[in-house]
Amino acid sequence: MYALYFLLVTFICAAMMSPTVEEELRKKIPFFSELCVKMKAGENCSTLVGFSAVYKMCFGMACFFLFFCILTIRVRNSTGWRSAIHNGFWLLKFALLVGCCAAAFFLPDEDNFLKVWRCIGATGGVFFLFIQLLMLVEFAHRWNTNWSSGVEYNRLWYAALAFVTLVLFTIAVGALAFMGMYYTHPEACLYNKIFLGINGSLCLVVSMLAISPFIQKLQPKSGLLQPAVISVYVMYLTFSAFSSKPKEVVEIDGGNTTVCVFPFNTGSESDKKIVTVVGGFFLVGCIIYSCLTSTTRRSSAALRVYRNSEPEAERARCFFCCGDDTEDYDEEKTGSGQDVIYDEKETTIYNYSYFHFVFFLGSLYVMMAVTNWFHYDGHRIEKLLDGSWSVFWLKMASCWVCLFLYLMTLIAPLMCPKRFEA
Repeated sequence: MYALYFLLVTFICAAMMSPTVEEELRKKIPFFSELCVKMKAGENCSTLVGFSAVYKMCFGMACFFLFFCILTIRVRNSTGWRSAIHNGFWLLKFALLVGCCAAAFFLPDEDNFLKVWRCIGATGGVFFLFIQLLMLVEFAHRWNTNWSSGVEYNRLWYAALAFVTLVLFTIAVGALAFMGMYYTHPEACLYNKIFLGINGSLCLVVSMLAISPFIQKLQPKSGLLQPAVISVYVMYLTFSAFSSKPKEVVEIDGGNTTVCVFPFNTGSESDKKIVTVVGGFFLVGCIIYSCLTSTTRRSSAALRVYRNSEPEAERARCFFCCGDDTEDYDEEKTGSGQDVIYDEKETTIYNYSYFHFVFFLGSLYVMMAVTNWFHYDGHRIEKLLDGSWSVFWLKMASCWVCLFLYLMTLIAPLMCPKRFEA
């Protein structure tokens, strides 16, 4: 339900950044201009569209999740009144969310608010991106550990592990070759050449390191699946960064030609729209996955939010990431009628306050991503992938942070062997 609330506001924000939606509303709604004047929304409802409207909507959503983050601090069991509020009262919470978003449009001193909120949004968005990358590394390790545990009783798991690893590395190498062919040029795109070489080399280094003898000695289950997952994601981020970079023009045969762009152009905007739509769905998917998976018991342990006192037994299964890692606990019902799993040996099955804090950061990340980070002037959702240097450097830095986080999971046992043995 929280994810549905999150998605609803995200889609509204995307619509607010689309001049196409504004044009359709003007055509379909009779007396549109008069209605906007009566609502005191400006000419043609100008205050309800654009980056400032998105900032206000996301401010309301962020306040909603921050309120519940504070409300659920230090909740230790699932039977108290604060837990009941967290797990129920959905209609009232939806009304509260609508009220928060609507109230944001009546904030005074709009100019100063936007300046301050932009800085807060950028900081929170970067933190959320860090959590997203950390969850990706945790996902890669969990996938490998889960399937490796099945090898002990069925050799088919080893075949599945090898097949998926081969497919992922094939995709990564293919993406590298694709970008080397179409996103470089002999006379331009110097950054593309440099970073393509750097990112490709780093992926090779971590892959070799993962199967090196001194890593295998401390981490016997370290294999090629984890670097394969990381390499595919790094290649995606590299491609996305190249697509987000401002276009470069060189003179060829006496005419100016745009180089290092998506090659399959039919002479219309159809290809660019396809890439934008796919990128938008991938963006929303990453956000929802990060918000939800970062609050499970296992992922919270990876973030040192939840410390489990007993080691967990792995049971290999194809869709391990969709399974319930709390099936050994008893289920009871709260007063609001929702099933809640209890494990009050130490605390709740996951940290309620941290759950809402991740959604709070996700709200800030959506705000910055939809408005193209710091290049919001004249931006619209249809040009999400058109390019800006801030987005390019953010995505390129994300590649290196992701590789660094995975590298640290490999060398940390070498740096602190006693701690990991314990």
